[in-house]
Amino acid sequence: MIDERWLLILVQVPAQPSRHRVAVWRELRRTGAVPLSPGTWVLPAHPAFDEGLSRAEALVAKGEGSWTLVDAVPRNQGAGTFRGAFEAARLEEWKEFTADCGKFEQEIAKEISREKFTFAELEEEEQSLERLRRWFRELKSRDVLRLPVAGDASARLARCTEALEAYASLVYDATLP
Repeated sequence: MIDERWLLILVQVPAQPSRHRVAVWRELRRTGAVPLSPGTWVLPAHPAFDEGLSRAEALVAKGEGSWTLVDAVPRNQGAGTFRGAFEAARLEEWKEFTADCGKFEQEIAKEISREKFTFAELEEEEQSLERLRRWFRELKSRDVLRLPVAGDASARLARCTEALEAYASLVYDATLP
């Protein structure tokens, strides 16, 4: 197994006001970092995370906290621990994404069964699909280990697109002369 490079993020932000700690926590999560213990986070060393790390560091400074970024190459089972934590977080995100795709497909099926063929409903469903597309792009950008489940999620998103296209055809057929 080749050595994987990781970043350890050591963060301390004063407890009060709590909004600073929460903002840092949210930004690190959004970036893809995984908490190992209070104040210690991990990420693969990859340029995809640079921008988010810069935002998090700025939030730490705003909260008058301390920020240390450490390049790490574990010598023993640490690499498995880091990788396992990171993979588990990504797998959970992909699972939630595919579940939302399923809800989207169910919603389209419900509207078809109710024969609710309106442009207002179509616009609402188009917005929902666009939200799924943005979310997919965000997840894909964090999935630097290229987990196989991303391919399944991509196929699920394609099915959502097909479902919306079929629904759009029904709306146009029902409303246009």
